[in-house]
Amino acid sequence: MTVCIYYHPEAYTTSGPKLMGRNAAGESFLRGFLTHSQSTEFWVQVTNAGHAQHFVHAVQSFNRTEAVKVVDKNNLIGLQEAGVVYLPGPGIGEHAFHRAAFGHASWSLCGITHTTSSAGAMDALTDLITAPIQPWDAVICTSTAVKNNAERLLQAQVDYLKDRLGITKLVLPQLPVIPLGIHAQDFSYSIAQKAAARTALGVDEQTLVVLFMGRLSFHAKAHPLAMYQALEQAVRETGKQVVLIECGWHANEFIAKAYADAARMACPGVRVVTLDGRKAEDRQTAWAGADVFCSLSDNIQETFGIVPIEAMAAGLPVVVSDWDGYKDTVRDGIDGFRIPTLMPKPGLGGDLALRHALEIDTYDMYCGHTCSLVAVDIQATTQAFIRLFQSPELRREMGEAGRARARAVYDWATIIPQYEALWAQLTEIRKIQSRDLKPLAYSWPARMDPFHSFAAYPAQLLAPQTVLGLVDVDAAAAIRRVSAYRALAMVDFAKVILPDEDEIRAILEIAAIGPKAAADLVQIIPVERQAFVFRALAWLIKLGALRVVV
Repeated sequence: MTVCIYYHPEAYTTSGPKLMGRNAAGESFLRGFLTHSQSTEFWVQVTNAGHAQHFVHAVQSFNRTEAVKVVDKNNLIGLQEAGVVYLPGPGIGEHAFHRAAFGHASWSLCGITHTTSSAGAMDALTDLITAPIQPWDAVICTSTAVKNNAERLLQAQVDYLKDRLGITKLVLPQLPVIPLGIHAQDFSYSIAQKAAARTALGVDEQTLVVLFMGRLSFHAKAHPLAMYQALEQAVRETGKQVVLIECGWHANEFIAKAYADAARMACPGVRVVTLDGRKAEDRQTAWAGADVFCSLSDNIQETFGIVPIEAMAAGLPVVVSDWDGYKDTVRDGIDGFRIPTLMPKPGLGGDLALRHALEIDTYDMYCGHTCSLVAVDIQATTQAFIRLFQSPELRREMGEAGRARARAVYDWATIIPQYEALWAQLTEIRKIQSRDLKPLAYSWPARMDPFHSFAAYPAQLLAPQTVLGLVDVDAAAAIRRVSAYRALAMVDFAKVILPDEDEIRAILEIAAIGPKAAADLVQIIPVERQAFVFRALAWLIKLGALRVVV
């Protein structure tokens, strides 16, 4: 099967100025796709030629020799051959309108969820209800939790439209759950690498190293206070020496100071080491030197959470919150511990949503205010740490169980075939169900033919029976007039919508014989070009080469 990747380099790289989870996920997906795809050729849809070249270089860097076919806005019809377009976000509605110009059954669209709490992401999902989405389209949900969130958004929009407009017909995309993947081999470290990492961290064999990996943002990622308090209590009860590594990055000095102040107050008995998670060498030191991984995510911007799987691949037991995608990936009591979470019941957060909607609060503040009312069980976290700190055997067993699960379930070698199976399924659905599809006269109402939208503006419409005659004495003079005017910048700027020289000559030579109906003037033009040239008769009138004969 064939898929076309909608490609903008920013969505598939972690080297940009603002590193977010979607960037890491996109970069990892592209590497997985180019490594494990069974495609016999690669397709890419881009907005400029530079992006196409960037994609070609990516393909070649993985020693793939297959041809790369490029589609842009000028040749979207080429997507019919590819059959499926994969977009690195949930906003496939806009692209469904683009497809509408060529027929709703021309190809399938497949998006994916990342964060679904931002205004843009929520609008993209609710807009699917009124966009020309088809049953052969899909939005991949990376976890069962985010699928539930997407379904709630869609249902709320449906309820609104039923009440407002009395809608009865619904066409929804597929919402399959396929997790993000990892490259498990990247997290395999030798004894020598582990020893070097611990030396770099300045820890001995008896010291336990707990690792948090990811963006260091208390308001938009994981509030660290529960982890700090639980570590302090576990240290006091076990008497163990514990070092906490926070491997990530602070957005600014205010946030960095907030972390330092909180750690100093809540876990004074724990040495905290901050490493730069944007540097590969720091990430390796963190992964190779750790004994236990912890991520107590409590934020609605999270949808999946890749780092616990990376920790499992590194052979680390994990202590994670029982939250969003972590519910799917970490088996409580097997790969580590899932810590209970709590938040207010539905109906108590309308003011938070309204403050965000009215832009009283930024998106960051919306997430921060919401997570301030989400609690992670500190006592349960403490007990998880105590059990792991006191038992090297338990750490080893859970680490090995997690490593096996990460390799078997979450490696891209396993995930990419699931993507390709979905894309093949969408193609089959399209082939079967599109047979009963009835086209609309105007499939994109907000972007109609301007000659329809503004039909009341002119005094007269150019119709097949409109009689036109030549203005000049003969065809040669008319051709010279058109050629001269066409050299003007104010005329030639529209060249992509104008007839070629042979077509102009043919029309003017027929008109020179005598006045004729507009439809008769284009009969000599090939059928596939007649409509294009017919409308350009108005342009020839505009230039004074033809006139309407009353």
